Amino acid sequence: MSSISTGVHIIREGVEPVIQMTCRDRNRIAIQSDLLGAYSLGIRNILCLSGDHQFFGNHPTSKNVYDVDSIQLINLVRRMKDEKLFFSGELIKDYEPKFFVGAVANPFADPFEYRVDRLEKKINAGAEFIQTQSIFDMERFARFMELCVKRGLHERAFILAGVTPLKSWRAARYLQTSVPGMIVPDDIIRRLKDAEDPPKEGLIICNEQIKFIKEHIKGVSGFHIVAISWPEAVPVIIQRSGLRRD
Repeated sequence: MSSISTGVHIIREGVEPVIQMTCRDRNRIAIQSDLLGAYSLGIRNILCLSGDHQFFGNHPTSKNVYDVDSIQLINLVRRMKDEKLFFSGELIKDYEPKFFVGAVANPFADPFEYRVDRLEKKINAGAEFIQTQSIFDMERFARFMELCVKRGLHERAFILAGVTPLKSWRAARYLQTSVPGMIVPDDIIRRLKDAEDPPKEGLIICNEQIKFIKEHIKGVSGFHIVAISWPEAVPVIIQRSGLRRD
């Protein structure tokens, strides 16, 4: 289902969504049209993504577009918001879309130093919040955030740390071996494999990760909980981690 239509369903349930817009599937005309439509339907938060190559999905022979990249898209959306200009440069006469513009960062792809450079480019282009790739390697994420803080990036955008609860050691192994740009340490796989109740252990690990980030890693503004095929885990994690206490 499209991210926009899903976002509308979420709004109807009283929750504020963040929709995704990928450069892989649309040219700039279609992207602009969809963004204006999304804004007219009450959607205010947008995550700008290049989009994984279709080779990694179940339509490997489909054609990609990539008319613009994610950094260009961020800049174009901010230009609509701040300068009242369409992608073409023509003036928006009224009701410019005032999106809260987000982007993604992957501290675990190589080369490592370039990941901070790329994040800075996205913030320079106008990204206001950042969602990171799911974090399992805390040492590497800590080094990434040290560089971000050194450059003051945490003061220019809200950086949300991605955390993912794992139901089983097989899920962990799949992320470790089959998902590009993902690092899952072997000790996490062993903990899940040795656990009497792997889903329970997965929730414990996730909450340990949140606690560690909150207490030891500077520059993080919040968390992005990515519960893959496990949505019921989200409120449990939020409650147990103290992210929300009502």
